[in-house]
Amino acid sequence: QVQLVESGGGLVQPGGSLSLSCAVSGITVDDYDIGWFRQAPGMQREGVSCINRDGSTYYKDSVQARFIVSRDNVKNTLNLQLDSLKPEDTAVYYCAARLTKTPALSVWTLCRSPYEYDVWGQGTQVTVSS
Repeated sequence: QVQLVESGGGLVQPGGSLSLSCAVSGITVDDYDIGWFRQAPGMQREGVSCINRDGSTYYKDSVQARFIVSRDNVKNTLNLQLDSLKPEDTAVYYCAARLTKTPALSVWTLCRSPYEYDVWGQGTQVTVSS
């Protein structure tokens, strides 16, 4: 059974940083397409940053140069470093994994298509406020 458990969310002031982690069980993180998504109140879920099994990455334009996605193959986790946080980054952050491997899709296509991902964590709240 595949399970994803996020941690690391919290309340931070604008300009601050957070480190999110997604503990993955049932699959190995470097063998599947996996990513981070977020959903703010009243908004659709959107892809923030994703990494495909081939190592290619995608970042939403508004987080480029502020967020960094990485995999830890030893701990089997997916991580997201959030720097220079802004109030508009406030949302529930989810990690998700795509268990199907065909058709092979680019990370750009996948991360912009949350419905392509099969398994989701419960989410962790990130609030950016002074």
